[in-house]
Amino acid sequence: MKLAVVGATGLVGREIIKVIEKKQIEISEFYPVASERSKDKVIIYRNKEYKCITPDDLLKKDINIAIFSAGSRVSEIYAPLLADKGIYVIDNSSQWRMYKNIPLVVPEINPETITKNTKIIANPNCSTIQMVLALSRLHKEYKLKEIVVATYQSVTGSGMKGILQLESEKKGESINRYYPHPIEQNCLPHAGDFLENRYTTEEMKLINETHKIFNDYSIHISPTAVRVPVVGGHSEAIHAVFEKDIEIKNVYDILNDTPGVKVLDKIEEFEYPMPIYARGKDEVFVGRIRKDLFDDKAINIWVVADNLRKGAATNAVQIAEYIIEKM
Repeated sequence: MKLAVVGATGLVGREIIKVIEKKQIEISEFYPVASERSKDKVIIYRNKEYKCITPDDLLKKDINIAIFSAGSRVSEIYAPLLADKGIYVIDNSSQWRMYKNIPLVVPEINPETITKNTKIIANPNCSTIQMVLALSRLHKEYKLKEIVVATYQSVTGSGMKGILQLESEKKGESINRYYPHPIEQNCLPHAGDFLENRYTTEEMKLINETHKIFNDYSIHISPTAVRVPVVGGHSEAIHAVFEKDIEIKNVYDILNDTPGVKVLDKIEEFEYPMPIYARGKDEVFVGRIRKDLFDDKAINIWVVADNLRKGAATNAVQIAEYIIEKM
C-alpha cells in the first residue's frame, strides 16, 4: 500500500498522519505532499523523517491512495490527474462533494457508494459528518422529516487563520484579524461566506450534503452556523422531527448501537458532550437527549465532535481503510 497525504503540513494533514499512525495501517511507501514553498519540509511519520514533495512530483509516483486536504483549487487540478492514473483520491475540500457521479461518504452510513470505478471520493464537511452520523440510524427507524440545527463551530474550522486571531486577541492584540469581528469572548452568527439567499456556505453544506448522504431530498433542514471562541471541537443543537412517534428509550438504544457514536448523557452527574472532552478523539458524542415537550415525533439532542478528527481526518482515513479492504 503506497499512500500520499496532500496538504501534509496543514492542520488536517497533520491529523491525517496521526490517525494513520494510530490505526496502524500497513503502508509500504509514504509521501507527504505540500506546496512549492513547503517543498523539502520534514514531516515525521512513525519516527521517520520524510521530505515533502509537490503535487507535480506526486504525479510521477506510483501510489494507490492520495488523501487530499489542501483546498479546493489543488483538488480541482490534481485529483482528476491522479484518478486518471487509477489512483483513489479521497478529498477533504468542498470541490467534488456535490458532483452527482462522485460519492460523498461517511463510512458508517454509505460506504457502498464507493466502487472500483469511483476514483474520486469526497469527504463531507465536518459539521455535516457529526450531524448525519448521530441521526443516521434514527432516520432508518423513524424517517426524518425536518432538522433544525444550530452549530457552534471551533476556530479550527477556519484553519490556522482562525486560531491565530483567537490567540492574538487573548494576548490583547489584534494583529491577525481573519474574521470581520473579534472572536475572543464573542460568538459570530457567521461561519463561511454569505450567499444571495442570506444563508452561509457552511449552512448550505449542512442542507445539500445531508440530502446527498442520506439520498433523501425530502428532509427539511434549517441551519444556523455560529463561530465560537473554542479550539478543537464543533457542537450542534439539533431538533429532529420524524414521521413516527418517538420512544425515548429506543432512541438511547439506537444511539448506543450506532457505530462511531458515544452517548454521554448522565445529567445527574453533569455528564454531557463538550468540545474540551471531544478534542483529539475520533467518536461523535451525543447527549442532552430528550423528547420534545410539544411534539411526540420530535427529539432534541446535543452533538459534539472534534472537527479535525471525525470531522475530517478520521473520516478520510476510514474511507482509505474501506478501499484497502474492499477494493
